[in-house]
Amino acid sequence: MTDYPQRMTDSYNERKRLIRLRRKKENLRFWQEFGIIPRWLITLVIVLFLLAQGIALLVNLSAPERGDQIFPPELKYDPVLASLALAGIITAVSLILAAFIFLIAYVNRDARRRGMHVALWTLLALLLSWPFPFLGVIIYFLMREPMPYPCPQCGNTVGARFNFCPNCKCNLHPSCPQCKHELAETDKFCPYCGNDLKAAGNVEPAVQNSL
Repeated sequence: MTDYPQRMTDSYNERKRLIRLRRKKENLRFWQEFGIIPRWLITLVIVLFLLAQGIALLVNLSAPERGDQIFPPELKYDPVLASLALAGIITAVSLILAAFIFLIAYVNRDARRRGMHVALWTLLALLLSWPFPFLGVIIYFLMREPMPYPCPQCGNTVGARFNFCPNCKCNLHPSCPQCKHELAETDKFCPYCGNDLKAAGNVEPAVQNSL
């Protein structure tokens, strides 16, 4: 029992190492990831932005008729520059708000495809981001699960935490018997120590701890 805490620590470190390795295998591209955000939400944000710009412009230019000052007051004698300055301010604020909305939507869709609790993570991303901007989204990116991927042998979708395919028993994450580093299925030599992996039985199964 004296070595139990050490074994638990080693198991936890191994799980974290495997998760990091499996995240690195995800070939994520910005525009592909942006594409999972609902189109209706993108359209809604653009429409709201245009409405905000139009309403602000009308209100600002009609300010002298109501006895108010044009914003910003420093440009009250130049309505064109004042309108451009106001449009720039609205655009800057809108970009920040749009980024926040899109990130929350991304968390919602990304959590679903990774098999995580959608409502919980969406709510956490919202609540934790109000006192500290984007904090909830940052925590999600640090904690999210690796994505499922097709088995290299049978093509069946497997969880990123699986060590073996439940359909064909393919070893998804073999390890080098010499240095114990995780290997890719197509490696002929260990990229860490140069060990020859072509010899029969020269690749050990991946760690079978439940991740």
